[in-house]
Amino acid sequence: MTTTTLTLLDALKQRRAVRNYLPQEVEEEKIAALLEAATLAPNDRLREPWHFYVVRGEAKQRYEQLARTYLEERFPTKPHLVKESIKVLETTPLAIVVTADIIEGDEASSKDNEYAAACAIHSMWLTAETLGLGLVWRTRGIGLVHDERMFAFIGSPEGKKIIGTLFIGYPQGEAPATARKPYAEKTTWL
Repeated sequence: MTTTTLTLLDALKQRRAVRNYLPQEVEEEKIAALLEAATLAPNDRLREPWHFYVVRGEAKQRYEQLARTYLEERFPTKPHLVKESIKVLETTPLAIVVTADIIEGDEASSKDNEYAAACAIHSMWLTAETLGLGLVWRTRGIGLVHDERMFAFIGSPEGKKIIGTLFIGYPQGEAPATARKPYAEKTTWL
């Protein structure tokens, strides 16, 4: 679908977690469009509390090794799981690590910053759809969000918390639709 015929509700309905990509690099113009969309996300007090670490080329190879070591340690009795997870990373042309600012002594604002970074990720996800790209937001496992090695990999930035690692590329086939409950089942009118 093109951007001229894609409504916002259509984009939300079509958004998928894409995990399989074609072996094709993502153009810098499209990476820039994703990052621009991210910076337009809502955020408390206009703090713009996010930072993006674009991982490709040699850095992506280092990330693959880091992920392999992590997964082998975490799942020593599941080599098949490690192999399949690494295969996904190896075939992903682009990763972007997203962080949120931590405000020393202000836990509530720090939490608000995490929400803002999540909104930035969602803006990127919807933009990816309009650019013909697929995206999946990884946290646990291969996303390494909860592992100190990822923090070291991005340079141990002071005052930052990793919110997610995004895998991005040109989809290899259609990602299946997922069933969603009607909003009425998740809504209480007061």
